[in-house]
This record gives sequence, C-alpha cells and structure tokens, in this order.
Amino acid sequence: MGFLKTLHDAIYGLMKIERRFDPFFRPLVDAVFQEPLAKITQAFVNLSPADGLRLAEEKELPGEAEFLESIVSSMAAYMRSQYAPGGFERGGNTKTHGIVRGEFIIRDDLPAEMRQGVFAERRSFPAWVRFAGPGPASPPDIEDVGVLSIGIKLMSVPGPKLLDDEKFTQDFSGISTPTFTTPNVRENAKLQAAIGRGLPLFYFINPFDAHLVDGIMQGLWAKTQGNPLESRYWSCVPYLLGEGRAMQYSVRPRLNSRTRVPRLPLRPSDNYLREAMSATLANREVEFDFLIQMQTDARRMPLENASARWSEALSPPIPAAVLRLPRQQFDSAKQLRFASCLSLNPWHCTAEHRPLGNQNRARRRIYQELSRLRQSMNATPHYEPTGDETFD
Repeated sequence: MGFLKTLHDAIYGLMKIERRFDPFFRPLVDAVFQEPLAKITQAFVNLSPADGLRLAEEKELPGEAEFLESIVSSMAAYMRSQYAPGGFERGGNTKTHGIVRGEFIIRDDLPAEMRQGVFAERRSFPAWVRFAGPGPASPPDIEDVGVLSIGIKLMSVPGPKLLDDEKFTQDFSGISTPTFTTPNVRENAKLQAAIGRGLPLFYFINPFDAHLVDGIMQGLWAKTQGNPLESRYWSCVPYLLGEGRAMQYSVRPRLNSRTRVPRLPLRPSDNYLREAMSATLANREVEFDFLIQMQTDARRMPLENASARWSEALSPPIPAAVLRLPRQQFDSAKQLRFASCLSLNPWHCTAEHRPLGNQNRARRRIYQELSRLRQSMNATPHYEPTGDETFD
C-alpha cells in the first residue's frame, strides 16, 4: 500500500506540473485530436451489450441499493476525515469559485413538443448560479483536476416538487466534460473507495479492473481552465421532458474570449478562477445558451450508462433558454459563505423533469444526506433562497 501511494502521488505530481504548461499547447491539441479521439473512445463504449430498453425507459441495476449505500458511506467518511466541525465542505463539486445572480429566460421559439415543465411558456426565473471545482478536495486552482462544475437554482418555480424540502426551486447541474466520471453506481462505488484509500487515479488504470475509456474521455476535456464563464457544461445524465420523453442538456457560453492564466508556468494565485470571473462580471454581462438534446435512439443514447456521449448528429441540441448573468460584484466573504447555505439537488424539480438513470436515482439520497451532514456539522440549517438576498 505504501508503494502504491508513493507511485500514485508521483503520477499526480507530474500531472500538476503538466497543468502549468497545458495552455501553451492544449488549444492546438484539442483542435486536432479531441473529437477524433472522442469518437474512437465512444465506439468502444457503444460495444456494450444492448439493455433492451425503450426510449425514456429505466431499469434498476442488480445490487443498486448496496452500491448506493457504499457511495454514501465512503463520501461521508471522506468528509469526516478531511474537515472539522464548522468547516465542512461539500463531498463533490467542492470548491466554490463564485455564486452569482442570474436570470433564466425561456425562449419563445422552442418547439411545441418541448414546452414542458419550466419550459412551458416564455418567461424568466431569477436564479443563483454556483461555479465550482469537481471535488472532493479544494486545492489551489492550478492543482485541481481540470474539470469545472455549474449548479443553477431557479426560483419562483410553481407546482409541487419531487423533494419537499424546497417549495419554489428547480435545480440544474453540469460539469465541463460531456460524459460522467463513472458509467454507473457500481463503478462509482469503486471510485469512492479508491478516493478513500487516497488512490483515485488507480481507479482508471487498475490492470485488473481498468476504466481507461472513462479516463480518456475525462482527460480529453480536463485541462487548465482559464475562466469558468468560458466553459461549456453538460448534464451527462438524463431527465424527463414530459412523460415518455428523455433529454440531456448543456450550458454553452456565448463568450468568445479565452482568459490567460496569470504567471504560467510559474504559480498563479490559489483562486485565480474566481479572480477571472470577478474581472469579467465587473465589466460586462455574460450569457449562456441552455440547450436541450432529446433521446432519439435508446441504444446509442442510453439512460443507464453515463459513459455514453449522446450523439449530436443523432439529436442536435436545441436552444431552450438563455442564462443571463448581469454585471455584478460577487466575491465578498458574506456572499461566498452564502454558497455553503445552499443545497443543490436535481430532485428539486417538478415531475415533468424527473431525473432518470441509476446515477440520478442515487443522487437523490447522496446529495440529500451529504448536504444534511455538512449543514449539521457547520450548524447552518437548510435554506431555500428567494432571490431577494443581499450581502451589503
């Protein structure tokens, strides 16, 4: 175990060095190799046996309840081992780069068949938008794994919700890779166990149980990030769009700029991503397109395998809403603390957008239990925002 830990840390150390040189060559590499390699990798994913499911149809994995129990136990144990009461962080999507005000505007040209739930009519919702790192740790930005996350909490959403701890919210979340880190909860349980042993990289390269396909897909999009406002985010997992229709979604920036990471290859500031966001929003508003992708092929766009990238050739993403972030200052200590009061859970939604697939079924309990643990250890009770919060 000691040798494996030393080897693991040496590999991770090399990755941290690479992060400081990544921006000098990565744009060219991505332009030439990213999509071809992704297509080859996904061809291997598509070799998986067909599950025989129809469109928008789910099927519980054998042993799913036991895998979920293992994930919750592992993540809670990690949190307890890493944090002291009063300083607990999230078990995933851990480091907050910023929590900002936004407006979620439903488009008026959305096709009629997609007008379900919050997309039923053209209107706008106030929103809080949290940009974060992937977790489970909160290292200096340059030492992170190169993946970002977004959490969007809409407010003033009418109708009953699938979780009753919030009455008027709807949550959307995504990461900056188009597939999830693990294909299902069985493999997720293995990853959480590897994290608990301090050996997460070996989850991907274990010769006796390799997950190279998932590692390659994550690596094709993991990079030294310059600004969370310039990244695209994908849901990676499916949701209902009205009964009998499944969707995934993505959040695509309209910004064409590419922020330079300061001081590379020397060390930038520990929170340079927050600083880049702050500099951008101090001078201009930022908009994202919220895109819906419908499931049109049950085999090549599965619900129960989050390693499968839904083909945009089979189902082109359709713009459904605009996420507008006005000019603002957001980096006060009080506003950053507000982020820790929020609970983001995809099950904060109406029935028309019920989360689908085993990873989403697991998220209901994982997110709720770990949120309760964090808030109880920090003595910060659950809070449902209204959008009227001020931080003066």
